[in-house]
Amino acid sequence: MLDVNGLQKIYGGGEREVEAVRDLTFRLEEGELSCLVGPSGCGKTTLLKCVAGLLRPTAGSVSLAGHAISGPPRDMAVVFQEYGRSLFSWLTVRGNVELPLKEKKLGKGRRDSLVNEALQAVGLADSAESYPWQLSGGMQQRVAIARAIAYEPRVLLMDEPFAAVDAQTRADLEDLIRGLWKRFAMTVLFITHDIDEAVYLGQRVLVLSSSPTVVQDDIAVDLPDERDQLSTRSDQRFTALRSLVYTEIQNAKNGPAAPSPAAP
Repeated sequence: MLDVNGLQKIYGGGEREVEAVRDLTFRLEEGELSCLVGPSGCGKTTLLKCVAGLLRPTAGSVSLAGHAISGPPRDMAVVFQEYGRSLFSWLTVRGNVELPLKEKKLGKGRRDSLVNEALQAVGLADSAESYPWQLSGGMQQRVAIARAIAYEPRVLLMDEPFAAVDAQTRADLEDLIRGLWKRFAMTVLFITHDIDEAVYLGQRVLVLSSSPTVVQDDIAVDLPDERDQLSTRSDQRFTALRSLVYTEIQNAKNGPAAPSPAAP
């Protein structure tokens, strides 16, 4: 579904040239939920912008369902970290969720159906006529998520979307994402700096090296498909996987390295 091949991004030129991403190659199958972690400043957001068609790579390619991405594709949606800046304060919750559907030229009946389903799915059906500034941070991020899933994307990109919320809200939103992923059968690439979150959410964890960035390791998360915040996080396998990802990130801080053996 999503194929990143030899992606490189260089900013500037001459003496001011900075190679942010060197050679990123990975592939997400249809319906897969993968998390991406790495040291601070390793180029995670640069990667996301290239994948989303918001930034032109210097070399390499990104394709969605076999079609090269040269601009924002219609089959993709992005949820950003700064939910307060991605919502329009003068529009209601319903208006925010509906806005991109108008750009798709959908009829009012279809728009209403998609908006209602998305708001119900994220638990905001009773807040449709509220304004973002009347909602908590966690509820605002749910609006941004509802807007993304109402768009019916084949691929959903999420750029550290829970970094600005409290721990309890974060746990609730993590469970929400896994539920939505199963319900709507989307391919999800979830970027995070939180190791526990990556292991809890993903089927795979891609670990990036320090900049200039390559894929340091690709770790399969062999936890049960049904997960919850208490039993999953207390599972010995969860602890082993978390330790493996942590070790890889520490190795990544020293630059590109050969992948470590898989966890026992």
